[in-house]
Amino acid sequence: MKQLITLAVLLASTFCFTQTDEIDSLTIQLAYQKQDSSKVDTSIHLVKALYRDENYKKALLYIDQTEHLAEFLNHSKGIADVNYYKALIYAKNDDYYNAIDGYNRSRKFYRQLGDTLGIAKVNNSIGLIEIKRGNYNVGLQNSLSAIHIFESRNLKDELSSAYNNLSEAYYNTNQIDKALEFNIKALNVRKQLRDSVGIKNSTKNIALLYSERKEHRKAIEYFETVLSLINPITDQRLKGEILPRIGAEYLQFKDYGKAAEYLVEGLTFNRQIDNEDGILRALNAIGELNMQQKNLRTAQAQIDEAYDIATKIDNKEELLKNYKLHKELDSIRGRFQNAFFWQGKYYSLKSEMDKEIQPITPVITKPIEIEPIEDEEDVDNDMALKLKEQENDKTFKKLKAISYVLGAAFLIVSTILLLIYLKRKNTLKFNEELQDKNLEIRLKNQEFAKQKQHLEEVNHVKDRLFSIVSHDLKDSISSIKGCIDLLKEDGISKEEFYDLIPELSENADSASQLLYNLLNWSKSQMQSLKPKPELFNIQEVFRSKMSLVEQKVEQKRIVLIDESRRDFIYADKSMVEIVVQNLITNAVKFSRVADVITVSNTDLSGNSLICVEDTGVGIAPENVDKLFKNGSFTTRGTDNEKGTGLGLSICKELVELNNGRIWVESTLGIGTKFYVELPKTKPVD
Repeated sequence: MKQLITLAVLLASTFCFTQTDEIDSLTIQLAYQKQDSSKVDTSIHLVKALYRDENYKKALLYIDQTEHLAEFLNHSKGIADVNYYKALIYAKNDDYYNAIDGYNRSRKFYRQLGDTLGIAKVNNSIGLIEIKRGNYNVGLQNSLSAIHIFESRNLKDELSSAYNNLSEAYYNTNQIDKALEFNIKALNVRKQLRDSVGIKNSTKNIALLYSERKEHRKAIEYFETVLSLINPITDQRLKGEILPRIGAEYLQFKDYGKAAEYLVEGLTFNRQIDNEDGILRALNAIGELNMQQKNLRTAQAQIDEAYDIATKIDNKEELLKNYKLHKELDSIRGRFQNAFFWQGKYYSLKSEMDKEIQPITPVITKPIEIEPIEDEEDVDNDMALKLKEQENDKTFKKLKAISYVLGAAFLIVSTILLLIYLKRKNTLKFNEELQDKNLEIRLKNQEFAKQKQHLEEVNHVKDRLFSIVSHDLKDSISSIKGCIDLLKEDGISKEEFYDLIPELSENADSASQLLYNLLNWSKSQMQSLKPKPELFNIQEVFRSKMSLVEQKVEQKRIVLIDESRRDFIYADKSMVEIVVQNLITNAVKFSRVADVITVSNTDLSGNSLICVEDTGVGIAPENVDKLFKNGSFTTRGTDNEKGTGLGLSICKELVELNNGRIWVESTLGIGTKFYVELPKTKPVD
């Protein structure tokens, strides 16, 4: 074993020295060359070597010099190549705007030169970027336009990348058969290239796809192939992932002996290497195995441990499985209320995950312009039409499903509101009984009065909360119901219905978020308004709440800038969501046409400082002190929007309940900044 490690180190050192020698040689050669086309070609070779060596900063310096010289000499091939490598480096740094700009400039010169291979490389690279950004249909078109050139010239490195891109795009557009086809093609090419890492990745992907198609024995065959290829030193985490997956496949056709063998080995191995992701996967599968064999107490312990790990490492795929296992276990034990709770969390997370795999449109102030893809092999137009038809059919079916779900959700919420009303009525009756007893028992007068005051405050907060939430909920559901009625009565054509899809989708999202907050608040109100703090990513809250005001932002032509960053806050997530939504809604309400709204979060003495800033109408100094008082101040927005005057007072109470503080800075006619400071960790008692 020591000899193998020593040999690997020597080979790596030899490669590094060889790479360094090439860079040094090209640098010296470049220094003595004249300012002509040969210097451009040498410089491009140096840029390629630096790119392979991942020395991107130095490569960009030579790229700038080479581009100036190539433009001076009108060297089109040099301009095309240098822009291609510049775009590759920007893509490596996730700077997609500049990457696409570089690819488009490079493709322009390749087209002038008639360089079909250069065009194909650019298209494949753009396809990879679009797939990473979630624009799977655009990514498919680009990669498909490139793949015929690579196949005709038998360019194995490029084919490996293109096949892999296509398989990922097909998978994320739910075309499993196509994804499997291109993963198998990628595997064959990678075997010819002897690309050990690529072979393992493609083999694993094929196994996962067979598993999704319920072909469990084929999945086991490919998973075991991956296991046989694993390097015991460098691939420990991969082994920790594969062992539980094989056990889970045996579990699907109830081969409990084999399943237990792999799952126990996987759990033991993952605990040895401290791989929490592998421990979680193994615990979920072993918990399911014990549940099927009626070992309910053992299953409960394993599923509970898996839940703790899943929430800690934020593995949504395994957390979704865990919710389902909790629901099934509580159903078997007859704990139907608990089972209903887990089922609710399951569907909430599934909805969130389904939304995340949709195409992503970043929030930017300047739109990215991508050149249209020309049809070099007469395939793009047909593919585009086919993809568009599939997308339209899926969207129509999805909207019908949303309509039915919202109808059911409306009935559920109505029932919950009725229960809350009855609960409130009983609370008021209890207050009257307390008042009667206060007259009879004077010694307990102070205690009863304190209880009464507390209950009245809880009810008062509920009244104010529902006055805001129910107003928005009524508007969203009324709009959706109107569209559904028109569709049901054939009041609109299919084309008109498609025109309404963006508005209907936005209203559905808004209603869904309001229903979520209302359900959580209903529960918290019945539990004496006690926050339930947890760690969560504040950036996700910003993005979800910003999406709710997109239509109003477009109507007012407001610029909405997201400067938030990934950071965790320790607070009640439902309460913080209500605070953020109020602040963003107020910013939109009091912003004029072309005003700017900016959301951000920074560190402040170990806490998280949230800021919602607008360049709107501002607040007069005499009104600033009235903002956080109960309904003492309200005014109409720049578009004559109505207000209740209660939102900011509720925000203040919610923030203070979570050990935070809120304040405002405003200048009349210039703009307003609302600040919220919340803890990032659990406060020390």
